[in-house]
This record gives sequence, structure tokens and C-alpha cells, in this order.
Amino acid sequence: MKRTDYISWDEYFMGVALLAANRSKDPNTQVGACIVDQNNVILTTGYNGFPIGCSDDEFPWDREGDNTKYPFVVHAELNAILNASGKSLRGSRLYVALFPCNECAKAIIQAGIGEVVYLSDKYADTPATKASKLMLTAAGVKLTRFYPDIDSLTLNFKVDK
Repeated sequence: MKRTDYISWDEYFMGVALLAANRSKDPNTQVGACIVDQNNVILTTGYNGFPIGCSDDEFPWDREGDNTKYPFVVHAELNAILNASGKSLRGSRLYVALFPCNECAKAIIQAGIGEVVYLSDKYADTPATKASKLMLTAAGVKLTRFYPDIDSLTLNFKVDK
């Protein structure tokens, strides 16, 4: 008899996005993204961080002041799109921990991603998020808020030999 306590596809892919977020070195906000095709195959992942070749020890992580992270950080969604290395993302689903900003929305639309599945919408009232929703909706991208049936997943690195 098969197991019945396995996770859903949405829980799996959002879990991968949240796991990717743990690669972010941002001390304040860690966001991850996972893009999957129509057959539930993971195409690419990404997390927020600096571009390749820009040392995270030399560029700023500050959120306020004259020298902040904002002009430098690549968001998780854009990193996932760029990490696809030319693979077609047309019709794919993007799982992301935080609703995409307006700049990421442009890349999502241009990449042909068909659906955005997001966990949090904590910046819903900001102009950037409002613009993002307007563009994504106008372009026909489906927006799905993910409400998990579970509170957490645990990874266990201890396996039986």
C-alpha cells in the first residue's frame, strides 16, 4: 500500500523555492524562486543576491543610507530566469516566496511564464507591487496565492546506511 502523507506538487515546488532562499546571503530578506514546466519538471531556480563576479563581501547589504544593496541585488525571479541559460520558459510556472516586483514582472512576462504562484504578498500596497499586478494581469499571467496545507517541511540529512 502506498504512502498517503506525501506533499503536493505545489508544496514540493514552493519548498524548493524556500530552500533556494536559504542560499541568499542577504541579512534581511531571503527570497527563492523555482520555475517548472507543464510536466512538473524543475527547469531552474534562483535566489536574491549579487551578480556573478560582484563579491558579497565588497558590495553593500545595507537597506538605508547612501550605499544600499538595492542598485546591485538581483531578485530571485530574475536570477531563476537568467539561470535557465536559454531554455524556453514559455508556459511554465514560477514559484516564489514573495510576490514579484514590477521589474521582475517585466522579465516574467518577456520570458513567457504563464503562472506565478506566490506565498507572501506583504508589499501588496506598494506602487511597485501594484504595477507588477497590473502588468502581469494585462499580459495574461495567472496569479495564484499559495495556501499550504502544512506549516513546515523538515529535511533530514541523516540517512540509514
